Amino acid sequence: MKAYVNKDTCTGCGLCVDICSNVFSMEGDIAVAITDEISDADKNSCKEAAEQCPVEAIKIEGY
Repeated sequence: MKAYVNKDTCTGCGLCVDICSNVFSMEGDIAVAITDEISDADKNSCKEAAEQCPVEAIKIEGY
């Protein structure tokens, strides 16, 4: 699984970082995925971050 953040859609609320900081971080005012492959330990929290994103800016490949 791999996570992607649409930088054009992201509003920078930081919710994804709060939920799954092993996969997401803030780069200025935009969230970014900081890992190439999501570990098994982070899969559930990464999925939750995508589901909770208020602007649906996160996509999970292989989900």
